[in-house]
Amino acid sequence: MEKTYLQPDNVPKPAGDYSHGLVIKGGRLVMVSGQVPWGPDGKLVSEDFAAQSRQVFENLKNVLAAAGATFADVIKLTIFLKEREDFMIFKDIRAEYLKAPFPPTTLLVVKDLARAEWKLEVEVIAMVD
Repeated sequence: MEKTYLQPDNVPKPAGDYSHGLVIKGGRLVMVSGQVPWGPDGKLVSEDFAAQSRQVFENLKNVLAAAGATFADVIKLTIFLKEREDFMIFKDIRAEYLKAPFPPTTLLVVKDLARAEWKLEVEVIAMVD
């Protein structure tokens, strides 16, 4: 599978660590629903944003693995945060799981999520050989 990350000169540089686009030749698409900060027992892992973020990434990792994928296969990341101020913490935790070049990414700061105790939700799309 061949990946070409897009950063065209005639488009402003990204406002963060992500790519504007990605072209993939070959592979199988894996769509992962938004993952939330519940542990395997279906309970909130913590009120702490960092702990919630790590659980979300662990959940993403486990769903990707079930499809035969890893974070290296992620081609699109969508982040929903309730608080803009949490992004820097999120960014550091994201770097523990995803490495540059980062996939095309959309960040949304939202008023609320499906459950009041969730501080974030993250969904990914991956492509595997």
